[in-house]
Amino acid sequence: MRTRFLTAALAALVAAAFAVPAGAAQPKGKWVEPPKKLPHVRLNNRAHNLDFLFGALKAAPDDETAKAIEQRIWALWMISRSDTANLLMARVQKAVEEKDLDLALTLLDAIVKIKPDYVEAWNRRATIYYMKHDYGHSVADIREVLNREPRHFGALTGFGLILQDIGDDKQALEVYRRALAVYPRMQRIPDIVKTLSEKVEGRDI
Repeated sequence: MRTRFLTAALAALVAAAFAVPAGAAQPKGKWVEPPKKLPHVRLNNRAHNLDFLFGALKAAPDDETAKAIEQRIWALWMISRSDTANLLMARVQKAVEEKDLDLALTLLDAIVKIKPDYVEAWNRRATIYYMKHDYGHSVADIREVLNREPRHFGALTGFGLILQDIGDDKQALEVYRRALAVYPRMQRIPDIVKTLSEKVEGRDI
């Protein structure tokens, strides 16, 4: 049910966002990105590892434990299994640090052609498009991320940010709730959900 909702919402937003001239909207929020330092993880059965970690993330007893699990998930997501993709991703990070977003996009275009199954390349490109206020392309890449990894809390919150920026608070609330279902202790998102709930659904009497 939630997957169908996200697919329909993404399809509708792609069409709507492409109608907005690039640069017309000003992003208000900050995209969730992987930490600069990630723990070393062993890559045995990646799918099994992720399933275990997402189960642990949902049941984490405190914020510190949840953050440690989040970092391990990011570490697995960042593994491309391609030396070329790894090298290009390092150059993407340098380009972003130097605020050369056009170069970052060019490099990411190359990565998704080399490794179309590399989820983080799509997610990173969605982030860069968001930074450039190009919501149409950002949402198109978010759809690619969520098709491959529906639990990607970074892409889900990015989708929520875009929905908020274009004024669709109702759908933004649904997407943020989906992110919290995956990652209940995610920073800042519970407060955003509380604020949007009061705005969209009204305060409890």
